[in-house]
Amino acid sequence: MPNPQINLKALVKGLFSRNVISMFASGEGLLTQKDSVTEDGLQEVFETNVFGHFILVTDIFTLPIKELQTLLCHVDNPSQLIWTSSSNARKSAFSLADYQHRQGQESYSSSKYATDLLSVALNRQYNKEGLYSSVVCPGLVMTNLTYGILPSFFWTLLMPIMWLIRVFTNSFTISTYNGAEALLWLFNQKLESLDPLAKYHSCTSGLGRNYVKPLRMDLDDASSLSFYGKILDLEKQIRKRFVPGNC
Repeated sequence: MPNPQINLKALVKGLFSRNVISMFASGEGLLTQKDSVTEDGLQEVFETNVFGHFILVTDIFTLPIKELQTLLCHVDNPSQLIWTSSSNARKSAFSLADYQHRQGQESYSSSKYATDLLSVALNRQYNKEGLYSSVVCPGLVMTNLTYGILPSFFWTLLMPIMWLIRVFTNSFTISTYNGAEALLWLFNQKLESLDPLAKYHSCTSGLGRNYVKPLRMDLDDASSLSFYGKILDLEKQIRKRFVPGNC
């Protein structure tokens, strides 16, 4: 999340609205970023959060060296991809016409929604190969990324409020240990039983009990497949530029 900044106008407005808890839980409208273009000609956040991982997945199925495919793709012994998404992933921040989010200041939110779309599309494409995809949300976790948004003293002042808010909304996991709950839970599930349209949220109760809450994502198969088609086209363009002998 390059150069994250707080939208002070949205913060003040949200503090005096009925959506104050939801605002802090999801960061909706609060965070803006100044994105940049990489040497590959792609938006930095999109390439980091979405496209780089997508290239790795498709390489499993297209590279001449098949070791990874042999390891991961067994219909009788399925494997799993788990994407770390976010409650900040919002449909309103994403556009198929601008899926790299060149226009706008919510590139992180857009990229996480794109991750959700991609996970659903990969299930449709590769379940028959024995590969399943899921997305998790770790909740609000205090990491170096979080501390980079506001000065450290501000978070010190906010911490008691965050503990209080956790009584009302259990998405305030706060620690990385708590945030990893959904990852560990998914690892122990029967893959065929998982809902490809659900995002699995790590939650922590006010008393400190960790649990997982699946929530339906705000998307559908049609939109996920449309995005999948666009990202496949982008992959073809990038591979043409970097074929052996042309570098």
